[in-house]
Formats: sequence, C-alpha cells, structure tokens
Amino acid sequence: MDKKIKTNTLLEQKVDSLLAQMTLDEKIGQMTQVRHFDDITLEDIKAKYIGSVIHTQGPLPGNDATEWQDKFIDMQEQALDTRLGIPLLFGVDAVHGQNTYEGATIFPHNIGLGASRNADLVEKIATITAIESKATGFNWVFSPCVAIPFNEKWGRVYEAFSEITEITTELTKASVRGHQGLTEPFTVMATAKHFIGDGATDFGVEGGNTTLSLEEVQQRLLPPYQAAIEAGVGSVMASFNKLDGISMHAHKAMITDLLKESLHFDGIVVSDWKAYSRFGETEIINAGIDVVMAVDGDLGMFQEGVRNAVLNGVIPQSRIDDAVRRILRQKFRVGLFDNPFPDKKLIKKIGIKKHREVARQAVRESLVLLKNDNDTLPLRKASKIVVVGEFGDNTGLQSGGWTVNWQGTTENYKDATSILEGIRKFSTQEVIYDHDGSANPDNVDVAVIVVGETPYAEFFGDIGGEMNKYQLTLSDAHQKLIGHYVEKGIKVVVVLISGRPLVVTKQIEQSNAFVAAWLPGSEGDGIAEALFGEYDFKGKLPHSWPKSEADYNGKYGPNFWDSGIKPLYPIGYGLNYK
Repeated sequence: MDKKIKTNTLLEQKVDSLLAQMTLDEKIGQMTQVRHFDDITLEDIKAKYIGSVIHTQGPLPGNDATEWQDKFIDMQEQALDTRLGIPLLFGVDAVHGQNTYEGATIFPHNIGLGASRNADLVEKIATITAIESKATGFNWVFSPCVAIPFNEKWGRVYEAFSEITEITTELTKASVRGHQGLTEPFTVMATAKHFIGDGATDFGVEGGNTTLSLEEVQQRLLPPYQAAIEAGVGSVMASFNKLDGISMHAHKAMITDLLKESLHFDGIVVSDWKAYSRFGETEIINAGIDVVMAVDGDLGMFQEGVRNAVLNGVIPQSRIDDAVRRILRQKFRVGLFDNPFPDKKLIKKIGIKKHREVARQAVRESLVLLKNDNDTLPLRKASKIVVVGEFGDNTGLQSGGWTVNWQGTTENYKDATSILEGIRKFSTQEVIYDHDGSANPDNVDVAVIVVGETPYAEFFGDIGGEMNKYQLTLSDAHQKLIGHYVEKGIKVVVVLISGRPLVVTKQIEQSNAFVAAWLPGSEGDGIAEALFGEYDFKGKLPHSWPKSEADYNGKYGPNFWDSGIKPLYPIGYGLNYK
C-alpha cells in the first residue's frame, strides 16, 4: 500500500473512532469558535466543549509572548480535561506577519507581494509568519486572502495579491506551502479566503453583490482556491458578499456542491465574523459551514439553537457529523493530539534579524518605480535631503490596517523602522525632517515626500461606502505638500503609501520621481535601500493604474481584461535603474 494512502487511511480511522464516541453537545462544541475574552470563561471551554478560539481586536492575552502562550495553555488544559480530551485550535488574523503582536516581523501586505511576483519569497514570508504565530501560541492563521479585486474602491484591495488570476494563483500556492510546511503535521493551518467573489462585487462594496456569471466566477475567481486545495490548505473562509443575490454563507450550491464535492476539499469551511447572527446558524450550517466564528456573547443561545435544529430535523445529523469529521481531521493533521501546547523555545525567534532581512527584501522587491526623470534616483549619499510628511517617520502609517490593531495604528510601534530612519542610515549629510511642510529648509537638493492613505481595514476603507472616510485621490493636505516643494524648485521624489492604486496623475506629472510603495510593514529601511540604489527596483504593477476618477463611474475600475478603460499605466509596468 502507498505510504500516503496508508497514512490517510489511519487518519480517517482515528477520526471515525473519535466521532463515534461523541455526543451531540460535544459535536456542536467542536463547531463553536469563541473569542478568548468577551463573555467566555475558562470554565466555558470545558463545560461547552469549545473547539476553537480566535484572537483579534480587543484585550491582549498578556504583556509578552510568554504570557500569551500561558493564556492559551490554560485554555488548552480545560479542553484536554473534557471527557474525550479534544484539543483546541487557536486562530489569528496573521495576514502580513503575526500582525496582532507588537514586536513581530510585519511584512508588506499582499498587494506588495503581488508586485514582487516572487513565489519563493512569498513562501518564505508565510513560513516566518507561521513560526512567529506559533511562538505566540497559535496553530491556525486566517491567511492568505486570495480575492481578485475588480474595483479599487474596495477597502480590502491590499489584502489580495493582484487583479490577475494567474499571479494570484501562483502566490496562493506558495503562501499555503509556507504556512503549513511541506509535510504533516502542519506548521500552522492556513485559510484561503473569502469564498467567493469578495473582491469582485459591483462598485467595490465590501459585502456587496457579485453579479459575474458562474462561468466568469469559475474562470477568474476559482483558480486560486483550486490551487490552495491542491497545496493541501486546511481551511477556507466563507465570504460576506452575495453571489447573484444569494448570501455566500448560505450558498449551498457553492460551498457544498462546488467547494466540497466538485473540488474535493476535505478541510474546514469556517464562517466569517459572527455570521450566525447575520444569516442564522441553521442557514449557514446547512449550506456547509463547519466552524462558526466569534460565538461569545450569546454562546448558550447559539448552541441551544443548533441543538434544537438537529433534534427537530431542521439540520440533518449527517451535516453535523460531516462538519465535526472535517474539524477532527485537521486537528490530527496539525498534530494537536500529539503536541497540543505551544513551544516556549520559539519565543526567541519573534522578530529576529533573519526574519527582518526577508521582510526588507520583500519591501525592496515590492516597490514599483513609476517615474524617474533625468536619473533623479538613485539618491546620492552626499546630497542634502529633506524628508517631508508625517508618513515619513511613522511606522504605523506605513504599515496599513491589520497592524497591532484591526484598523491599524497611526503611531510608531515596537521594533519597526521608519522611512526617515532608513534614509538617515545611508545619507552622509544631515537629513532634515519636515513633518508638515512648515520647515522651509535652505539649500536642499531633493525632497523625499511621503504621502498616502491612513490605515484602514475591511468596510472602513471602502471609497464611497457606509463609512465614507476615503477617496480615490490624495488628501488636499498631501496634494499641497507636494505642490509646496514643487513651487520651491526643489527636485521632488514622491513615495506613495497606499493599499491600492490612487488617482495621482497630477502628482506624478509634478514630481521628478514617483514610487508606489504600497504598505511596506515594519522595515521602512527597505525603501531607503532602493532609493539610494543599494538595490535596483524590481516591482511590477499588480493592478492597472487609473488615470482619473471617471475610470470608476462603472461597476469596476480599469482592469487588464476590460478594454473599455485605458489605464494611466498598464498592469506589469515598472521602471528600474538599468
């Protein structure tokens, strides 16, 4: 018998044996995911047979990694003290490094990695993310996002790799391999999200309606999921969008018939945040959801509702058994039954030099040089330089959403390097810092003006959405900042920090050099390395670049597959020094 077949057979025998011993309450508990605080006690873990825990925005598990691990050890001990001793999964939104832990290595968001087009690098980044996630107590990460954004108004564009299906597919495979390791037990369990159509909603609305035909969905949006499944991804997260008017969380034809049966996905389908309260636990479980996320304030009501639905025949017992079988299968694959507790020895690997070197490489390779008139770049180390704008010396602003906090931070955070700090490493002259354009320095050779979007996550970042906090152009203050230095007759290098392409046609025209830096994360000196020519620019646009706000009058923005709108720069554009 083939070794892999024998291993799978033994695993399924273990799963079936354990499942046969479980009561209905124990099964419902495995399908329940709670937050580690917020109305949940240690006793609830044992009494309610909880199957998994999520850490996200809210009180921290502790003050350092040791305390984080200790918190999760206490919870794991409660789970192991139940009748069957089924261990917990601990999940975290580690979408660009272990970004919930201050002091971890924070990588460029996926849009930057899409610009790098470097699958080997993406795999290394995912491996480091897995190590640092495990070091803080986690064994399940809700990453990678494999959406295909059609409209830059969407507030999650930066979480995705590219508008090109083929790039996204290749980098998805690399990310899954890196997170999970090449053999069982997995390093951590990865999650492909959000199934399906989240980035392709009409007008870029988070959770909106995706009106693509089934053929278009299968052609453009499905391949990254197929690749993730082939790479052995442990879980898939359902999306909040609708597909032709049907909520994806309740879309049995897509979740059960397509994902589970046609694509042969044998892992966990997890809901998004509190989906049971939006769509009803009966609807989403019958559609094929296996783990229900963030059941805390109404834990008893949720579990009682599922129990009654099963007893009354509304949810088939077979659907419950399928869900729990998938959960147990992945817990065995992650190695939880043999090693349920976090490894204290991993703590010393958080944010180490080797990891940060990979992050700096990712920053360098993600940068896209859009303009470089008269060899303005590379900067000369002996030039007198002024760094302009609050984004120039603020690691929170340069890192985007999902950094330390869900919506990101606007302050410097621990063990991160700003762009200004990076430039000062290479310059042989004093580098002036002009926070807001009021410094008026004399005899300056070049101004490096750093502008962009303040951090956001999810629907908070939608342009024209319910929050309505963002726009397709730079803020008036940032436009004036660039204009102020242009009027002085000083050479201007603009570094754009953003989670998506913006309409900056005028600012590109005004500048001598223009760099799309996306959201680089904790290693701002990677930008300085490219600006000074220590490394050449490699990044290529992962999205078509808009020329005007009118490009977004329709359902979508300019895309390589939509010949109706000619972009300012086509996808794949990017200059270098050579």
